[in-house]
Amino acid sequence: MGTETVRTQTADEAAGLRREQRGWYFYDWACSVYSTSVLTVFLGPYLTSVADRAADADGYVHPLGVPVRAGSFFAYSVSLSVIVAVVLMPLVGAAADRTGRKKPLLAAAAYTGAAATTGMFFLDGDRYLLGGVLLVVANAAQSVGMMLYNSYLPQIAPPEQRDAISSRGWAFGYAAGSLVLVANLVLYSAHDSFGLSETAAVRVCLASAGLWWGAFTLVPLRRLRDRHARVERATAPGLRQLAATVRDMRRHPLTLAFLLAYLVYNDGIQTVISQASIYGSEELGLGQSTLITAVLLVQVLAVAGALAMGRLARTYGAKRTILGSLVAWTVTLGAGYFLPAGAPVWFFVLASGIGLVLGGSQALSRSLFSHLVPPGKEAEYFSAYEMSDRGMSWLGPLLFGVTYQLTGSYRSAIISLVAFFVIGFVLLARVPVRRAIGEAGNPVPERI
Repeated sequence: MGTETVRTQTADEAAGLRREQRGWYFYDWACSVYSTSVLTVFLGPYLTSVADRAADADGYVHPLGVPVRAGSFFAYSVSLSVIVAVVLMPLVGAAADRTGRKKPLLAAAAYTGAAATTGMFFLDGDRYLLGGVLLVVANAAQSVGMMLYNSYLPQIAPPEQRDAISSRGWAFGYAAGSLVLVANLVLYSAHDSFGLSETAAVRVCLASAGLWWGAFTLVPLRRLRDRHARVERATAPGLRQLAATVRDMRRHPLTLAFLLAYLVYNDGIQTVISQASIYGSEELGLGQSTLITAVLLVQVLAVAGALAMGRLARTYGAKRTILGSLVAWTVTLGAGYFLPAGAPVWFFVLASGIGLVLGGSQALSRSLFSHLVPPGKEAEYFSAYEMSDRGMSWLGPLLFGVTYQLTGSYRSAIISLVAFFVIGFVLLARVPVRRAIGEAGNPVPERI
């Protein structure tokens, strides 16, 4: 009787975990449309055009009296969003670990971001400041939401399954991005048939991402469950909490070393994602339909790439697979510098290269970091991890914006990002991940 009860409990627990895993995938399905349609495709060129309309004769806008080249306003807004996120994420992460109530915090972050994104429908005329504010709110909210979402991974997947579970989550996100981008491409390309102007079509695409985000967030909120909190402790204000988290990480220097490597190379990845559409439109002279098609190609190939790199990690380990992807990023970005203007075919070739390594490099980084987090501190540690994720990087967009402001060339701006991949490769190669996992107090998988 006792044995049968244990077997029933074990089967029930396994079924419960599978249900949570399927619900967990759907948050990527919900919010990745924001990253794809808003951050990667539409908002950069559109907000830049709005800023151009508001610019003075020298091409500058003046938010709060500060002169900013209109072409740099979007990049600076992305950088500002991470300053807000840096204050919020450690505070929210520590509160989530302290109380064990991640779901209400995830709901608050998701619906704040979804509301700000939906509000982008009202971004027209010369309202560049409205666009900047909505971008900062949406990006910061997405960063907090993704931090909470990522922190569930160690709780819903055993160590040997995390690479595969993380890769499937990314694949779900890219599949959603592909589906919505097809609808965006149809609406944008045939906006006259729908009785819409070009700018109205863009605003509808922006707002629809917010509605999608809010609607599908209901699935993970129904399926994920909160765990018992660890021993309660006080939560300090945001920047003090970040300092406390970093001090705690100093007791796990190898975890901190991996995080530093990730922050560097992911800065490069996220900046390429957020600024590629501006590079294509402003430097290469490509139209919006071409850019949408290229990003759609990235999304489709990223689904296959994420799953394929998840399989490669089973053979070669996550660390080696990530290092290989960083080499591919460096080569691809270098090739991007030499792309001829007005040649969409070569831009599609570049997009294909990005797509094949994009999802896998991010998915495996997330699963590898999950092994390095001390038990009970998932949200707190993932708050530091998330600071460089999903377009929240600040140094990359800042370097991109400053390089363009100083040189007036987007080619110089794009090639400046190679440094992130080279430095990130060197830093990651020096991290002994098996020892790092053991020192964090976690079981070491057979292949890592």
